[in-house]
Amino acid sequence: MFSKILIANRGEIAVRIIKTCRRMGIKTVVVYSEADADSMAVEMADETVFIGPPPAAESYLVADKIVDAVKLTGAEAVHPGFGFLSENASFARRLAKEGITFIGPNPHAIEAMGDKIESKKFAAKANISVVPGHVGEIDDTAHAVKISEDIGYPVMLKASAGGGGKGIRVAWNRKDVEEGFPAVKAEAKSSFGDDRIFIEKFIESPRHVEIQVLGDKHGNVVHLFERECSIQRRNQKVIEEAPSPLLDEKTRKAMGEQAVALAKAVQYDSAGTVEFVAGQDRSFFFLEMNTRLQVEHPVTELITGVDLVEQMIRSAYGEKLAFTQKDLKINGWAMESRIYAEDPYRGFLPSIGRLVRYAPPKEGETDGVIVRNDAGVREGDEISMFYDPMISKLSTWGKTRNIAIDAMGRALEDFHIEGLGQNIPFLAAVMDQKRFRSGKISTNYIKDEFPEGFQGLPPTDRQRDLMSVVALAMHRTLLARAAPDQLRTDWIVIAGLKKMQMSATATDGGLSIQADGRKLRLEDIQWRPGQPVFRGNLDGVDFTASVRPAAEGFVIRHRATTLRVLVLSPRSAEMHEKLPPKKAADTSKMVLSPMPGLVVSVDVVVGQSVRTGEVVAVLEAMKMQNIIRAEHDGVVKAVNAAAGDSVAADEVLIEFA
Repeated sequence: MFSKILIANRGEIAVRIIKTCRRMGIKTVVVYSEADADSMAVEMADETVFIGPPPAAESYLVADKIVDAVKLTGAEAVHPGFGFLSENASFARRLAKEGITFIGPNPHAIEAMGDKIESKKFAAKANISVVPGHVGEIDDTAHAVKISEDIGYPVMLKASAGGGGKGIRVAWNRKDVEEGFPAVKAEAKSSFGDDRIFIEKFIESPRHVEIQVLGDKHGNVVHLFERECSIQRRNQKVIEEAPSPLLDEKTRKAMGEQAVALAKAVQYDSAGTVEFVAGQDRSFFFLEMNTRLQVEHPVTELITGVDLVEQMIRSAYGEKLAFTQKDLKINGWAMESRIYAEDPYRGFLPSIGRLVRYAPPKEGETDGVIVRNDAGVREGDEISMFYDPMISKLSTWGKTRNIAIDAMGRALEDFHIEGLGQNIPFLAAVMDQKRFRSGKISTNYIKDEFPEGFQGLPPTDRQRDLMSVVALAMHRTLLARAAPDQLRTDWIVIAGLKKMQMSATATDGGLSIQADGRKLRLEDIQWRPGQPVFRGNLDGVDFTASVRPAAEGFVIRHRATTLRVLVLSPRSAEMHEKLPPKKAADTSKMVLSPMPGLVVSVDVVVGQSVRTGEVVAVLEAMKMQNIIRAEHDGVVKAVNAAAGDSVAADEVLIEFA
């Protein structure tokens, strides 16, 4: 077995690989850029090598620097993780030429399947059903428009070398192609160094189902069943699960056999994923093959008990698979939620900054439920604008799908992050929705369920009770310290728009509460002034809520619901009703930066008349270009940014008269 492996990646996947290497007794080397100098992966590795500035094109994507690091440290093999050089056949060949083992598939398989254009041609020759589309070279935007109209809208514009949701646009008409094609090419060039694009028919209300395959260098290939990855935003997966609630045994068998046949046809010899787009009727079409480890691999590991990183290492070393297809079985159900530094309340735009607080749920098995959190960050770390904004991958396992969903909801509730925007409330909302729990999902789920954008969920009756008693408990604690003589029994609690009469009596470690004549019991209180998380047990059910003081009262979030809650004496409540409502600031004549990022272009000038929907600027953040459009007709009064400027979220870019 290898004695030392270099990990040509960063973040959570680098940490993930280190953990398996430690268990196998293999030493690790991690390369790092300036932005990752103090990262968890650098701290955990046995050796580290600095490889340059933060932009990936100047560090993680430079093959020469990786090879030099291998030679410097005496590593015998390179694990590329996912992204960066993981699907680069030239890099794999370069390593082989240098006598270094690439922990991934052979270069032929990467070229045959890793290139989305070539893979579709290959799959068609192998008589595997593929989505209708154009898989040849596309000359320019005009050519893209012609191809799109020949196929028929809607179509998907997709980077040939793409992955991770980068370099993808759905075009519903000619204008979408004219604007989207150049943007996709730019994203593809920036992220993958390859600006080739292909176009295919976009199947409406589809489901994204993928098969995990695993091969060795002796011709053996197995599949480890499927994952469903239909909950996506910006064409990037957000929630994954294994197995899929769509498939029956017949479809699972057929899909698995196609995936294995395709892998054998290209002599696949590592972990990889064959992706399919599936209809609600269980019809399926080959989409692409990812010739690398997938972000969502933990759910497969949880239902099969197979460590995919270990199997990749063993295959690269030349070992035979230690099991056959008949040895593999599905055990239980697993969910994965990707925790991203992004603001779900603002269209899931990326958010950068420091993790002022980072407190994930406890990992391990409790009461037949497993919680796993794959992360590459710690409290105090910074999420940089140079890389993907993923903070961690939270996974849960249970005997049934509903148990796994319940476990995920509770784990998300117990996950606390401060310092930047994060998508935990959105993930919690999905877990609580009847449609998701029914399994009737598609890649349109977010658009269907939140057509006006995500704004949280309204409180249930229980949540309103929960937030009210939490606020009352906090108010009593603070009052007991500051003015114990004012501590009283009767209170008016205003939670959102609802007012309740409440009385509270202290019990051993909790409160006995009367709320509009109903009895509530709050026990096991775990909170002290200044803490951002309140834990307790309401009427026999454990819960966790995020809490913070406001100018008046408290702002409390439980899962996907946030309320401002005031605790007032009856007299104060009377006076409060007489206060005039606050007016929000008028920003209707301003174009604000929706996120921190780099200005790619400003497309208007002072004095120009602009129509609603017209492009006024383009911003780049987290390797994605974001087109900003005018929300109203108007005349440009001022332009406050220029191409090349770095801007903050909510910074005024353009003002209208």
